[in-house]
Amino acid sequence: MECALKLHDLLRIAPSSWSDAPAWVEAALIRAPFAVVRRALFSNGRIPIGLRGSTRSERFGTWVDENQVLNTTKPEDLLAIEPRRDLPAFALLRQIIPICSATALPWGPTGSAGFELASGMPTLSETSDLDLVIRMPTPMRETDATALFDTLTQAARTQHIRIDIQAETPNGAFSLAEYARPHRHILLRHTDGPRLVADPWHDDARYRRQP
Repeated sequence: MECALKLHDLLRIAPSSWSDAPAWVEAALIRAPFAVVRRALFSNGRIPIGLRGSTRSERFGTWVDENQVLNTTKPEDLLAIEPRRDLPAFALLRQIIPICSATALPWGPTGSAGFELASGMPTLSETSDLDLVIRMPTPMRETDATALFDTLTQAARTQHIRIDIQAETPNGAFSLAEYARPHRHILLRHTDGPRLVADPWHDDARYRRQP
């Protein structure tokens, strides 16, 4: 399963004891037994996951055994799910489907929008951002990135909310907003920590950010 899973995939997990977890985790998993694959190393069949509670401060990173995963939903799978509520983030998501799909790249909602679509639990508000991931296995030209970012940002303005787009490469993730603007180096989110790189598809360790 490890090879099939990708960052931002949502996992429905079986009940389990979480002895090292904060007090809110048990109740949160009773309400919605879902976790997201987070940016960390897989370890001996254990999957790095992030758990979320009912407030922004309730976030917890841990690992789960493969045999506790009941099913997996990818961000791109969520595009086929009809939202249960009429909110600006969902309206924006519907609006940008043809724009993002025209890139022919796998993409989908993450964050609160992705969690609500996968779990059915209300997690968005009227002012919530729309978070997206776009899988970019090969380089995108900066001119194309700029055009895509500007089009998506303009669409977000019509809904009076913010859009946050993460591009996921084989080396890590970067903000499309940063890549679409003039830059010498770009912040790449890597499994072993953030790095400053000249090219997010060809990681150069000389620019690794020191802790």
